[in-house]
Amino acid sequence: MIDVQRLRVLRSVAEHGSFNRAANALHLTPSAVSQHIAALERSLGAPVVDRSTRGVTLTQAGRIMVGAAESVAAELAHAAREIDRLGTARGRLTIATFTSGGQHLLPGALTHVTATHPGTVVHVREAEPEDSLPLLRQGTVDVALAYHFDGPLPRLRGPGPAVEWIPLMEDPLHVVLPEPHPLAARPVLNLAELADEPWVLGCLKTEAYLRRYAEHAGFSPDVRGSTTDYFFARSLVAAGVGLSLIPTVALTPPLPGVRAVPLEAPTPSRHIGVAVLHRPGRPEVSTLIEALRQYAEAGAAASDGVATTPRPADEAGKAPTA
Repeated sequence: MIDVQRLRVLRSVAEHGSFNRAANALHLTPSAVSQHIAALERSLGAPVVDRSTRGVTLTQAGRIMVGAAESVAAELAHAAREIDRLGTARGRLTIATFTSGGQHLLPGALTHVTATHPGTVVHVREAEPEDSLPLLRQGTVDVALAYHFDGPLPRLRGPGPAVEWIPLMEDPLHVVLPEPHPLAARPVLNLAELADEPWVLGCLKTEAYLRRYAEHAGFSPDVRGSTTDYFFARSLVAAGVGLSLIPTVALTPPLPGVRAVPLEAPTPSRHIGVAVLHRPGRPEVSTLIEALRQYAEAGAAASDGVATTPRPADEAGKAPTA
């Protein structure tokens, strides 16, 4: 039988890339980590790591076992939460969300969840997709509200528990300009028209996206400011530092002194959705997903191409209908 503690040690070695760093993370000695890995290899009859002076790397058998370790850890965490629910007779719902989605989609949906399932204990933690999806796989959170751009969602596939991706909405990016700008009154813009403009980043991930689209338009953007907050980026636009590329859901609340203008097709966009693990459904999770879907649909339907604010839940806690 494979020892769960040895799997935990292997996961840490895979994450940190060395026995020493894994030992620090696990509060063990490097010798103890080495002994756990050696014992795991003896029980499997195959090496799980290749050791070198540069650190350790997983063998094919090691990668298989790390996937198994992630599945086991997620199931144990899920079982612990279910047992906790039995003891308290109260539901628990833990959600990881990116900032703008958490601000504009999640609050109304949570109002509906707590009205539908009174007594549910809700925990929310802010995390970007590259962090929230591993948390989901590990069983630390029940739901991850996430997004991706053109490429695949980080860690949607791979070793470990199967993750289901439920699309919610397309979130087009707009060019945000100061109101006095000569192009601010245009109904739509071509990125090539902005080749000589300075830029402000509202999210570090948008830099690669902006550069890719700018390259297609024949220029290299002059980045004058870098933030991790879209509202701050809009404030810098209003101050005349530069233009910014900002998703629709991050254009609320309105900010005086700036205007958001859509781009010509093919319009750059974020794809927003919910990630959950494949396991028997929980009513709180199902209710949250349905409420998020309806809020996203309501926001998309209300969009006039500039800023979108989903309708709030009514006094009875009902989610909006599209």
